[in-house]
Amino acid sequence: MVTLQEIKSNAEIASYIRKADESLLALGFTEHSFAHVGRVSALARQILEWLGYDARTAELAAIAGWLHDIGNVVNRVDHAQSGAVMAFRILDKMGFAPEETATVITAIGNHDERTAFPVNPVAAALILADKTDVRANRVRNKDRTTFDIHDRVNYSVRRSEVRLGEGELLLVLEIDTAVCALMDYFEIFLDRMLLCRKAAEKLGVRFGLEINGQTMM
Repeated sequence: MVTLQEIKSNAEIASYIRKADESLLALGFTEHSFAHVGRVSALARQILEWLGYDARTAELAAIAGWLHDIGNVVNRVDHAQSGAVMAFRILDKMGFAPEETATVITAIGNHDERTAFPVNPVAAALILADKTDVRANRVRNKDRTTFDIHDRVNYSVRRSEVRLGEGELLLVLEIDTAVCALMDYFEIFLDRMLLCRKAAEKLGVRFGLEINGQTMM
């Protein structure tokens, strides 16, 4: 079986991640490089381990997390679908079993909120790990006077934590409301939070959101 470590060590994959992030930087997007995919990979695996899934299924979630944004090297539009096609080629060449390849590319193809749906546990874990990665150091624009709403929302986050408790996955945020009003957060993240709720339900748990000590979902 191909392992996560082999995926991480693959020079071809590393190039796609790096070049995809370069494209997003040029477009003005927040960081989508190794820090992001590493965090998503680790949390997707942790979620399935927390729920008692077998080690290989959890590793497939980690692999999907590492690969999920490579489609941005083609275009931001429909990057989930192009990333799934790219991942199919890569995994097939590395000798992945068809069943496992199908699981990974299904998860990748269903992670973008415009077309996403938690069709299986790996997809659900990937959605939750990806959409909860909100943090100030993802903002690369150094000129605060030119921040767009995505910059403001991410830059305002002083603390971001995912807590895995008894039957609940809880996203805990501390936001500096002098930088970003709560309404701004919900303007761009409401669809993502509702998707997280669907993903959590697929896994048989509840999704919760707490901002500045207040329960929002």
